[in-house]
Amino acid sequence: MRTPETNWERLVRAALRLERLGVVVSEQQPVSGVAGNVPSSLTNNTHIDEILRAADEIEDEDPNIARILCEHAYSLAQNLDPNSEGRGVLQFKTGLMSVIKQKLAKRDGRTIDRSQDIARLQEFYKHYRENNKVDELREDEMKMRESGVFSGNLGELERKTLKRKKVFATLRVLGTVLEELTREMAPDAAQNLISEEMKRVMEKDAAMTEDVIPYNIIPLDTQSITNAIVNLPEVKAAILSLKYYANLPKLPSDFSLPATRSADVLDLLHYVFGFQKDNVSNQREHIVHLLANEQSRFGCVLGSEPKIDETAVTSVFKKSLENYTKWCNYLPLQPVWNNMDNLSREKKLLYVSLYFLIWGEAANIRFLPECLCYIFHHMARELEEILRQPIAQSAKSCISPDGVSFLSQLIFPLYDVIAAEAANNDNGRAPHSAWRNYDDFNEFFWSLRCFQLGWPWMLSSPFFTKPSKNTMGILSSGGSKHYGKTSFVEHRTFLHLYHSFHRLWIFLFMMFQGLTIIAFNNGVNSTTIKQVLSLGPTYVVMKFIESVLDILMMYGAFSTSRRSAVTRIFGRFLWFSVASFAVCYFYIKALQDGSSSAAFRIYIFMIGIYAAYNLFIGFLVRIPFCHRLTDLCYRWRIVRLVRWLHQEHYYVGQGMYERTIDYIKYVLFWLVILGGKFSFAYFLQIKPLVSPTKTIVNFRNLQYSWHDLMSRNNHNALTILSLWAPVFAIYLLDIYIFYTVVSSVWGFLLGARDRLGEIRSVEAVHNLFERFPAAFMDNLHVPLPKRKQLSSSGQGEELNRLDAARFAPFWNKIVGCLREEDYISDPERDLLIMPKNSGILPMVQWPLFLLASKIFVARDTAAESKDLQDDLWLRISRDEYMGYAVKECYHSIKVILMSLLDKEGQLWVERIDEDIHESIRKKNIQTNFRLSKLHFVMSRISALTGILKGEESAERLKGAVNAVQDLYEVVHHDVLALDMSHNIDAWAQITNARAEGRLFSNLNWPKDPEMKALIKRLHALLTTNESASNVPRNLEARRRLQFFTNSMFMKMPIVKAVSEMLSFSVFTPYYSETVLYSLDELHKKNEDGISTLFYLQKIYPDEWKNFLERIGRKEDTDDSELLESENDKLELRFWASYRGQTLARTVRGMMYYRKALMLQSYLERTSEDGTIPGTANAMDLAEGFDLSPQARALADLKFTYVVTCQIYGKQKGEGKPEAKDIAMLMQRNEALRVAFIDEVETVKDGKPHTNYYSRLVKADIHGKDKEIYSIKLPGNPKLGEGKPENQNHAVIFTRGNAVQTIDMNQDNYFEEALKIRNLLEEFHLVHGKHKPTILGIREHVFTGSVSSLASFMSNQETSFVTLGQRVLANPLKVRMHYGHPDVFDRIFHITRGGMSKASRIINISEDIYAGFNSTLRQGNVTHHEYIQVGKGRDVGLNQIALFEGKVAGGNGEQVLSRDVYRLGQLFDFFRMMSFYVTTVGFYFCTMLTVLTVYIFLYGRAYLAFSGIGEAIQTRANVLQNTALDAALNTQFLFQIGVFTAIPMILGFILESGFLTAVVSFTTMQFQLCSVFFTFSLGTRTHYFGRTILHGGAKYRATGRGFVVRHIKFAENYRLYSRSHFVKGLEVVLLLIIMLAYGYNNGGAVSYILISVSSWIMALSWLFAPYLFNPSGFEWQKTVEDFGDWTDWLFYRGGIGVKGEESWEAWWDEELAHIHTLRGRILETILSCRFFFFQYGIVYKLHASGSDTSITVYAWSWIVFAGLVILFQVFTFGHKAWVNFQLPLRLIQSVTLLLLLAGLAAAIVLTALSVTDILACILAFIPTGWAIISIAVAWKPVLKKLRIWKSVRTLARLYDAGMGMFIIVPIAMFSWLPFVSTFQTRLLFNQAFSRGLEISLILSGNNQNNG
Repeated sequence: MRTPETNWERLVRAALRLERLGVVVSEQQPVSGVAGNVPSSLTNNTHIDEILRAADEIEDEDPNIARILCEHAYSLAQNLDPNSEGRGVLQFKTGLMSVIKQKLAKRDGRTIDRSQDIARLQEFYKHYRENNKVDELREDEMKMRESGVFSGNLGELERKTLKRKKVFATLRVLGTVLEELTREMAPDAAQNLISEEMKRVMEKDAAMTEDVIPYNIIPLDTQSITNAIVNLPEVKAAILSLKYYANLPKLPSDFSLPATRSADVLDLLHYVFGFQKDNVSNQREHIVHLLANEQSRFGCVLGSEPKIDETAVTSVFKKSLENYTKWCNYLPLQPVWNNMDNLSREKKLLYVSLYFLIWGEAANIRFLPECLCYIFHHMARELEEILRQPIAQSAKSCISPDGVSFLSQLIFPLYDVIAAEAANNDNGRAPHSAWRNYDDFNEFFWSLRCFQLGWPWMLSSPFFTKPSKNTMGILSSGGSKHYGKTSFVEHRTFLHLYHSFHRLWIFLFMMFQGLTIIAFNNGVNSTTIKQVLSLGPTYVVMKFIESVLDILMMYGAFSTSRRSAVTRIFGRFLWFSVASFAVCYFYIKALQDGSSSAAFRIYIFMIGIYAAYNLFIGFLVRIPFCHRLTDLCYRWRIVRLVRWLHQEHYYVGQGMYERTIDYIKYVLFWLVILGGKFSFAYFLQIKPLVSPTKTIVNFRNLQYSWHDLMSRNNHNALTILSLWAPVFAIYLLDIYIFYTVVSSVWGFLLGARDRLGEIRSVEAVHNLFERFPAAFMDNLHVPLPKRKQLSSSGQGEELNRLDAARFAPFWNKIVGCLREEDYISDPERDLLIMPKNSGILPMVQWPLFLLASKIFVARDTAAESKDLQDDLWLRISRDEYMGYAVKECYHSIKVILMSLLDKEGQLWVERIDEDIHESIRKKNIQTNFRLSKLHFVMSRISALTGILKGEESAERLKGAVNAVQDLYEVVHHDVLALDMSHNIDAWAQITNARAEGRLFSNLNWPKDPEMKALIKRLHALLTTNESASNVPRNLEARRRLQFFTNSMFMKMPIVKAVSEMLSFSVFTPYYSETVLYSLDELHKKNEDGISTLFYLQKIYPDEWKNFLERIGRKEDTDDSELLESENDKLELRFWASYRGQTLARTVRGMMYYRKALMLQSYLERTSEDGTIPGTANAMDLAEGFDLSPQARALADLKFTYVVTCQIYGKQKGEGKPEAKDIAMLMQRNEALRVAFIDEVETVKDGKPHTNYYSRLVKADIHGKDKEIYSIKLPGNPKLGEGKPENQNHAVIFTRGNAVQTIDMNQDNYFEEALKIRNLLEEFHLVHGKHKPTILGIREHVFTGSVSSLASFMSNQETSFVTLGQRVLANPLKVRMHYGHPDVFDRIFHITRGGMSKASRIINISEDIYAGFNSTLRQGNVTHHEYIQVGKGRDVGLNQIALFEGKVAGGNGEQVLSRDVYRLGQLFDFFRMMSFYVTTVGFYFCTMLTVLTVYIFLYGRAYLAFSGIGEAIQTRANVLQNTALDAALNTQFLFQIGVFTAIPMILGFILESGFLTAVVSFTTMQFQLCSVFFTFSLGTRTHYFGRTILHGGAKYRATGRGFVVRHIKFAENYRLYSRSHFVKGLEVVLLLIIMLAYGYNNGGAVSYILISVSSWIMALSWLFAPYLFNPSGFEWQKTVEDFGDWTDWLFYRGGIGVKGEESWEAWWDEELAHIHTLRGRILETILSCRFFFFQYGIVYKLHASGSDTSITVYAWSWIVFAGLVILFQVFTFGHKAWVNFQLPLRLIQSVTLLLLLAGLAAAIVLTALSVTDILACILAFIPTGWAIISIAVAWKPVLKKLRIWKSVRTLARLYDAGMGMFIIVPIAMFSWLPFVSTFQTRLLFNQAFSRGLEISLILSGNNQNNG
C-alpha cells in the first residue's frame, strides 16, 4: 500500500509532466482563485470546495496547513477523475497546482516532510480551537439571544454568528481531512495517530456545526440552538411522529445515520428501495413541514415530547393519497389498505412518506400522476411484505447490478421510452399523431390493462418499445408491437372545433334554420310548424357527422384504448347511421305524401320519442339535482349504461356539475345573451333578407358578363350565397359580441357590489383615513378580545385609540417601503408617518399629511370670526382633520408644558387649562380669551418647540427659559381677558413665583424619546403652513395606497394568526432573462444616443430625485459621480433594475411576503391587557421585528421562495454575469432558494456521458452557494416545453399547502403581502360544489406609462384580469389558470401532474392546462380582487405582436387538445358555451371576423365580375336592405375594437369614475387605439389559423426591455409581411375591384359607407407597424431604412446566413411551416382563390367586347405565359452567359422595344385600351401570387424540376413591389415635418401629460453622459 508521501510525489510528478507537455500554469493566479470554481463534473465537488475555502481562511495563520488542505483537495480531484476527462477538470487541477506551487515557494527551498502532516493537523486543530475560544463562542451568542440585547445591536449579533459559523466550518473541514488522511494509513499505525480525547473533541465540534451542515428550512440532521424553528412545538411533534417505531424491521448495523438524530421511517424506506440520500432528506423536511403546518391548524401541542394530533395526520394522509384512492376506485382496485379507519397513524405516515419519496425522485414521470399511483401501489405491497420480516431487506424491484436504486430500476425505464418518443417529434414539426406525449403515457394507466406491465417492469412489453426515429405517420399497433396513442389523437384539423363543441354548432345551426323558416313564412302558422319539423333530419345528420368525427379523431388509438370506449364510438356511429337514414327517409316520404299520410305520423312519432328521450337523458346527466340522483343510483346497470351511451366515462371529468344555485345563475346569464343574439339575428339579419331572396330566386334569364359555369339554371344560387354568407358568418361570431356586452355589464355590477373603486383618488384617501384603522383591524388583523370588550361596553374612543395604535406600525412600514422604493421623498415620508398612539394624548394622533396647515386655517377662522362659540367650533369641525389638529395641538402643548415645568409652572398650566374648559362650558371663551392674538401664542410655542427638539445644552436651556417667559407674557398681556378673582390664591402664587424669578427657572429638559417625538410633531404642526393635499405626489404611490385602503373595506376572510395560517411557497421559473442591469447596460447608448439610464431618469424624474436623496446625493448630481462609490454603483443598478422587468424586481417583491409575516407575527403577540409584550418603551412598535427569532422561525415555516434558474449551473461555469447577480440576490435575501439543473460530464463505458442533477442552493457564510440538495435525474429533463419542465424539476423543493406561480416579469408590494393570510383562507371557504384548488388574483400592469401602445396593452390586459376573470369565476364557473400570480392548492396539484403540462407544442400555452386539469379533476378556480400583484407587459408593437402570436398559436394547439375536447363534451350546455367563448371560441370568432370581410368582399367581387349585380339592380333595387347594413355595421364595430373596448370602458368607470373614463377612452381614440386593436385582430387571426392548418406554434421571445428605439423598415417587413401585408393588399385589391367594376346606385357615398370598415382594416394592417414606430416618419430614418431594406432584399442567402441578413434566408424560414402533404394540399386549395381575379377581369376588358366564351380566358393565360417568358428573359443571368453579357443585354433590349411597339400597335389598331393594360396588371398580379403560393407548397417537386430559382426570383420581385407599395407613402409623409411631431405626440401622449421629455429622448442628447 502506498503511503501518502509517495502518493503525493506521484501527483506532483504528473503535474510537472503536464507542464512539459505544454500546459502553462500561471504563477500569478491568486490563492483564492480556485475556491468556488470546482467543476461540477467532480461529483464530490462540494467537499473539495469546502476544503479549499478553509485553506484560504487559514492561509495567513499557517501556510503549511493550507498547503496540506490544498494537496488533499488535489488528491480527491485526482481520485475522482484520474484522466481529467470531465469538463473543466484539467483547468481546475492546473490552477490548483499553481496555488500549491505558490505555497511551496514560500518555504525558501526547504524540503517538506509530509509524514508529519497528520500530526501538524492535530496540533493546528487544537491551536485553532484555543485561539478562537470555541467553547465560549456559542455560549456568548446564546446569552445575547436570551437576554434580548441583540434587538438593539444587530451588528454585534451578526458578527458573532458569522464568526461562529466560519470557525465551526473550518473545524469541520480540518476534522474531515484529518480522518481521511488517517484512513490512508495502515490500520495499526492509524489507530495510534489520533487519541481518544481528540476524537471526542472532534465529534463534539462536529455535532455543533448545524449551520455548516446544509439544510433548507428545518435543521433535521443536526442540533440547532440558533434556529428557533426547531423549538416550535408543532415542528417537534412532526419530527417525533416520524421516528422509528417498535413494529418496524430493524435496520442493518452498517446503515449510517447522522449522530445528531435517531432513525425514522424514511431511513427504512431509504434502505429498502434505494432512494437517493438527498431525496430522502428533502422529503423528510417536506413531510415534517406538512405535518407541522397541518398541526398548527388544529391548535398548539404541549409537553416536552409533543404528540401530533391524529386529525392532522389523517388530513395530510387523505390529501396526499386522495388521487391514489380515486384511481383505485375507478379501475376498480383494492387499495393497499383494506380499511382506512383501521390504519394506524404510523402506517399512514409510512404510506405518505413512501408516496412523496417516489414523487420526489420521479423526475419527468411526475407529469404522469396515475403512473405514480401504479408505482406506489406495487411498492406499498412490496413494503407490506418486508414489514413482516424481522430485519429490513432490499426490495426486489429496486435491486440493480450496482446496488439498490429506485431511480435506475423503476424510473429510468419509463423515462427512457418517454425520451425516445419525445425525440421522435422532430423538434415539434412531426404530427402529434406520430408520437406519444405525456398524456398518452399517463392515460395508459387509466385501465386495468396497465397491470400487464407487471412488477418489476416487464421491459419486453410493447409499452416500452421505442419508436423508430423516422416514424412520421400515425402510430398504430396493428401488426406491430409498438403502442400507439392512448384515448385521443391530436389530428391537426379545424374539425376539432366541431368535434369538441358539436352541441353548440348543432344548436346554432338549428336555431338559424328555425328562425329562417319562421321569417320566410311571415311568422308562426301551420306551414311554419310543418317546415320546422325539418329540424329533425338536421339534428340527426349533424349527430351522424359527430359520430363520424369520433371515429376519425380516434384513428391511431383504437388498439390502445379501452374496449368500452371503442365499442361506444362504433356503436354510436351505427346508431346515428340508422337514425339519420330513417329520419331523413320518413321526412322525405312525408313531404311527398302530405301531412295526412302514415309516413308523416311515423315521422312525428319517431321525432317525438327521440326528442323526449334526449330531453330526459339530458336532464338526468346535465341538471345538477338530477345528476346527483344518477350518482346515487350509479350502481344500477341501466343507469351506468345510459350514462355511458350519453358521454364517455374517463378517469378525469367525473362529477363536473355545480350547485343548483350556481347552475341557475349562469343559465340566466346565457338566456339574456341568447335572447339578445337571436332577436338581433331574426329582426336585423334574417328577416330583411327574405324578400330580396324570394325576388332573386324568381329572376329568370339574367345576363352574365362572363362565361358562367354553374349559375344559369339553379335559381341564381351563387348570388343568394353571396348575399347570405356574410350574414351567416356574423350570426356565428356575434355570440362573442353579445357575450362581451353582457359580461361587461355583469362584471361591472359585481365589482360595484364588491366595493371596487370606492377610493379612487388621493382626496378620498385623505377624507376616509380615520376609518382605516378600524377596517384594518376588522380584516387584516387577528381578532383581539380587548376590541370586542371595548366595543360591547361602548368605549368608542378607547376602541379608536387601540385600533390606531395597532394600525400605526403597519401603516408606517408601508410608508417606509414606499420610501425605500423611492416613490416618496423624505419630507413626504415624514408627513405620511403615523404616531405610535401609545396613550400620552387622550385622542388619536393622525399622520401630519392630514393635519398640515389645518391649525393655521383654524387660527385665522377663530381670529376673524364674529360667530358664537358653538358656530365657530361648527365651522372648524366641518373639516374633521382641522378639529383633530386643534385638539392635538392643545393637548400636546399641555402635556409638553406639564413635563417641562415644575411646581408653580405646572400650576400655571393647570390654571389656564381649567379656565379654558370653564369658558367653553359657559360658552364665553371669545370674551375671556382674545382669539385674534392666537398667532402670538403659536409663534412663541413654535419657538419653544424649535429649541426643545434639539439636544440639551446650556445655551439651549437658557433659550427655552426665555421662550417660556415670552409665552407667559403673551398669554397674560395679549390673550387673557378673564376675571381672575375666582382663583385669587392660585394666581397670587403664580405671580409671586414669577416676581421671584423661579416660575420657569427649573426646566425639565425632555429626555423621554416619546416626549421628544411629541415635541417634534407639535413643531411640525405649528410650522407647516402648506397643504399636503397632494401627498404623495408620485402616481404609483397614490395608486398603491388607493388600492390598499380601498381593499380594506372589501369582503375577505377573517385572518388567523401567523402560527395557524396555511403555509405557502412562491415559485418563479427563470431561464436567461435579465437579473440585474449592469452598469454597461445602463450606460450603453442606442442608435439615437440614448442610454437606458437616461431614459429612466426622464421617464421617472421624481423617483430619480428621491433616489439621489436616499443615497445622500444632491439633486443635480451627475451620473459619473455615482461611479465613484461602490455602494452607490450597486444602488444605481438596483434602482434601474427595479423599474424594469428583471428578476431582481420580482425577488424583492416576493420577499415582502416574508417581511409581512415577520411583522404580523411580531406585532400580533398580545398580553392579557391587549398590549404587545416588550414594546412599552419602544418608539416604533415594529422595531426589531426582523430580528425576533420567533418571528423569523414562523415566517420560514409559513413561507418559502424558490427561483428555478434552469441553467444557473451552466452560467456559473461560464462566468456569466447573470450567475453573479443571482448569487447576490441570494446574499441579500436569506430565505431565497435557487434550484437549477446541473450537467456533470463523466465517462461511461469509455464514452463521454452527461449526468443531470436537480440541485437546490442557498447563500452561505462565505458569500458563495451552499448546496442543500442534489438529486440525480434519469436524463435530460427537458423533453417537452422548457418552462413546465423547468418548474417540474424544482417543484420538489417547494413547501407548504399552497404555491403561488410567479413569472419573472412580476412585482409585489408590501401592503399587498399583508393580505396573503386572507387569501389563503379562501381555500377553506365554500365557493361552489367543489373546494377551491386555484385562487385567482388580479394583476396591475406596471408598464402602462411607457407609451400609448403600452397603455393600450395595459388597459386591455387589466380589463381581462379584473372584470373579465371576475365574470368567468362568478357566475360562469369557467375561470382557468392564465399564468402568473394564481395560488394553487399545492398538494392537490403535485399529486395530479403538476401546475402545468409539458408535452411539446401541444402544451405550448402550458399555464392554461393547469386550469383545464384542475377543472377536469373536480377542482374549482376562483377569483379574488382584494389583493393584487404587479406584472410587466410588452411595450413595443413588435413585442406585442410576438406575444399575441405566441398566445394565438397556443390557442390553435388547444383546439387540438384532449383537454378542450373533454371539457367541451363534459360541461353542461351553458357552461360549455361559457368555456367556448372565453377560450378557443374567442380566437375562432376573431378569425371569423376577418373571414367575414373576405366573404363579403369576394361576394361583391362575384356580383361585379359576373355582371349579375348590375342585372339585378337594373330589374329591382333589392340589394339596398337593412340586413347588409346591420351585418356590415356589426363587423365594423367589432373589427375596430369598440366591443373589445366595452370591458375596458366599464372598468375605467368602476375604478376611476365616469369623467376619468370618458377622458381616458377619448384620449385612446385620438391615439388611434382602434388601429392598434384592428392590427392585433390580424395578428391573432394569422397565427391561430396557421397553427391549426400547419402547426408551427412556438415560444416567441419578446424581450422585456424598454422599447423606444426606431424599428427598421426591413425588420417590420420580415415580421408582418405574411401575417398582415399580403392579406391587407388582398383586401385593397378586392376594394379596388368593387370600386372599378361594382354597380352601385348610391354612388361614392354608398361605396364609402359599405367599404369604410374594410378600408380601415386594410390600411391598419399595412401601415400600423410604421405608424406606431418611433421616428417612423423622420426623413433621415426613412432614407436609411430604404437602403437597409434594399441591401437585405438583394443579399443572397447561403449556409449560416440568417433571415435578418438576407431575403432568401428569410423566405426559406417563412416556408418552413409547410412540410406535410396535408399542408401542401390545403395551401394549394387556399391559393386558388387568387385565380378568381384574372377570370373576372378579362371579361371586363374593352378588347373582350361582349364575348363571354371560355376562349377569352384561355387567351389571357397565353398572354400570361408570354409575360412569364419575358420575365425569364429579363431576369436571365446564368453563369454560362457570364462571358456573353453584351449579346444578352442586346437581346433583352430588343425584346423590350418589341414589347412596347406591340402594345402601342395593339392600342391603336385594336379595341385594347390603356385601362385594359392597367386592368390586366390588376388581373395578373394575383395570378402570379397564386402560382408562387402553390409553388411554395410544392417546393420539393419544383426543386427536382429545377425551376425553383425562377420561382424565387419572381417571389423576390413580388416582395420588392409590396415593400415599395408600403414605403412610398411613408416617404411622402416623411417630407412633411409636422407628421413626425404628430406621431411622437400620438405615441407618447401620456408621457407628455406627465411633463416628460420624450422628444429629447427620441432625438438624442449629445450631452448625455450615460
